[in-house]
Parts: sequence; structure tokens; C-alpha cells
Amino acid sequence: MAIVYDTYQRDEAERLLPLLKMDDPRRIVAMHDGQAVSAAQFVAHVARVAAQLPEASAAVNLCEDRYAFLVAFCAIALRGQANLLPPSRAPQAVEEVMAAHPGCHAVGDRPLHPSPQRFHVLPPLPVNESVSDDLAWPVIPALQTVAVGYTSGSTGAPRSNAKSWRGLHASTAGNLRMLHHVVGERFSVVATVPPQHIYGMEMSILLPLLGEVQVHSGRPFFPADIAAALETMPAPRVLVTTPVHLRALVASSVQLPPLAAMLSATAPMPPELAVQAEQVFHAPLLEVFGSTETCAFASRRVTVESRWSLYHGVHLHPQPDGTQIEAPQLDAPAVLADIITMHDEGRTFELCGRHADLLEIAGKRASLGDLTRRLLSIPGVEDGVVFQLNDADAIGVRRIGAMVVAPTLDEHVILDALRASIDPVFLPRPLRLVERLPRNETGKLPRAALLDLLHA
Repeated sequence: MAIVYDTYQRDEAERLLPLLKMDDPRRIVAMHDGQAVSAAQFVAHVARVAAQLPEASAAVNLCEDRYAFLVAFCAIALRGQANLLPPSRAPQAVEEVMAAHPGCHAVGDRPLHPSPQRFHVLPPLPVNESVSDDLAWPVIPALQTVAVGYTSGSTGAPRSNAKSWRGLHASTAGNLRMLHHVVGERFSVVATVPPQHIYGMEMSILLPLLGEVQVHSGRPFFPADIAAALETMPAPRVLVTTPVHLRALVASSVQLPPLAAMLSATAPMPPELAVQAEQVFHAPLLEVFGSTETCAFASRRVTVESRWSLYHGVHLHPQPDGTQIEAPQLDAPAVLADIITMHDEGRTFELCGRHADLLEIAGKRASLGDLTRRLLSIPGVEDGVVFQLNDADAIGVRRIGAMVVAPTLDEHVILDALRASIDPVFLPRPLRLVERLPRNETGKLPRAALLDLLHA
């Protein structure tokens, strides 16, 4: 058996996979500065940038423009280096990642002040140059580490997770298969999430490399900007977003061009918001389930089905304190903190919460996710979260607190509303009204930022 495994590892180490789908060099992969970029032009850009990168084992990819990020991502990989994806673009977060990878450098699409050590700005990427259709299509070793993603820190300190090119190939195939069932084989993407986040990378960087997909290079934030970006892209269109961004879109009453689908991740989608979004924008809202450790591996349309459908080749094994996952993109089984119940002979599952989110006080049980959902359902609450505090009371029970954005309410009104729907032992103390929550670029709430705001 060991001989067979060693042979497999040797074959995988020698296997080369294409950087992008080798079909039509005139295929459009992106819209950059209002102009279409062909596959041949993209390959030329990648080759130009790769030739200018310094020798190193890794590089922090800080490009804000999505097409520039895509070019840098592929150029870094072609040089045999890994793209380092910090949990945020904050200077301290970048410094910590670079310190963990001695000798690495950083690239961006514009000057930064202050800038990291060994920082390089990409050369111009003109899209109106003539290029030959006979360019050599690049390939990358299957087992090469091409990216190192970092968790957001919502459950503690950010952790690193290495991604091989074989693994990203496999996860992208699963995402494309899921989207093909809904929108067809050809579509365009506008994303409101940063490309450095694993969800943003999966759904707006990797898709055009392996599928008939073109992406908008920007990251529109305001509703009017999102509408304008979608207008520039051909149908069918897919909007890649988050619950926080989608809530703002629905509240704005902005008119969007026809959508084939909306895609959401990074946080649970409230069913009420999903219903509103589908009614307002006349398109199905899909959620993907995954993590920095695993990439996406399941999806659902919450307005139709509460259960998650697994991607092809994914198998889950419930455990007392979490779930073991086997997936084509993983070199070895991983363990998630999520508690699930399997259905339909292992093809679907129901999420019961994270092990760390489950609360037991005086013999009664609840979950932080359900408490947050009930908080957000109170009329007048614009945003909020219920979370565990670090300290415990005299008998060892960890207390819970809440942060709430509710300009027209006071703490007593909110607590009275919660008291009507939850057991009093789970009322958050303290409950603090704040102007806004310390959400990061993807809408997540780093635990350290919550505790800092609580004690401020």
C-alpha cells in the first residue's frame, strides 16, 4: 500500500496543470477600465509581470483592482512563489504575515503609504496592445503551493492555510459545476468582496481561469456603483456579495440590471433577507458553505431549502465536537468546528451551529447564531451580534454580551423584545448600543475588535 501511495505522490508531484483553460485565445476573461481583456492579452500581462518579480518564496498580493490581483496572482504562481493573503490590508496585519514568511516581498497596483518592506508596484497593464495568439499557455506543478490564506480572526487569532494548485483546481471545478446548474456555462461576475479573502478569490479570481467566465475588475461598494458595474457586464450576470452588502442593497431601493443569480457567503444569510432580495432583484439567491481551511464545498437556496447540498465528491462525517470533511480539494481529511445532521443518505446536511457557539446554562441550551438571529429580527435593529465574553462568572459559566446598532431604540426596549423570545438566562449582559460594528471588508467581526469596542 505504501508503494502505491508513494507512486501516486510522485506522479502528482510531476503533474502539470494549466494556469487557465486552454481553448480560445480571444475568450474574454475580464473587464478592466471599461475594456475587454482577452485570454491572450491576459497571458501576455502575466508573463510581463512574472519577469519583473524578485526571487523569493512568497509574495503578499495587495492589489485592489481585481484584474491586477488576477495578473499578480498568476505571475507570482508562475515564478514558483505563493500568494500570501493577509486577513486584512491593515499595515499591522501585513507586517505579521510577512514576518511569518522571512524573505518574502509584496506587490500592489498602486503606491502605498506607508508601504511594506520589499514592496513593488505592478507595471501598467494596457489592454489595447496587439498580442499573438501563438503565446505559450502556462502550466503550474499540481502540488505547488500557490496561495496561503489567513482566517479572519472571528473566532480567535488568524491562522494560515496553504493551498496547492491541484486543490484550487478541484475547488473551482466544484464551484463552476454548482453555478452551471443555475446560470449556464457562460456568465459574468461582479463582486463586492475583496480578492484577498478566500471567498472572493474563489468566486472572482479563479472562475475565469477554468471556465467561460469574465469578471469586473472593480470592487463596487455603494449600491449605485454596484448597479453601474453590473450594467457594463454582459448577461447572464452573477452578483457575488455578502449578507451585509446585500442588506444595504435591498434597503437602498436601487434598480439593478437583470441578474441570473446572487451569491452570498462569509456569514449566515437571514431567511427574511433572502426573501426580500429575491423579491426585489428577481433572481435566485444562492449561499455557499465553506471556510478558509476547506474552500467552498456545499450550497443551498435558503428560500427553497434550509439544508445544504454537498458538492460532488465531498463526504462529511459528524463527530461529537465537530465534523470531519473529505473533499477533492483537500490532500487529507480536515475537521470543522461545525455541528451538523446528515440527511438524504449523506447528500445534504443541516447546520446545527459551531461547537464553540453552543451555550449551556442551568441545564438549558442555545446557540450564539440563533440569539443573533433573534436580535436582528427586532424592528429598529439595523445590525447586531451576540458573542461570548472572555471572562466567566463565579460558577464558571462564560457570560455573553451583545453589540447593537439601533439608533431609535434603547437597551431596555431591546432586552424586553429579546425576553419575549428567549430564555432569560441567555439575555446578553452587557448589551451596548454602538454607531456601527467593527466589521472587516467581508462583513465579518474579528473577535479582538469586538472585545476592544466593548471595553472602549
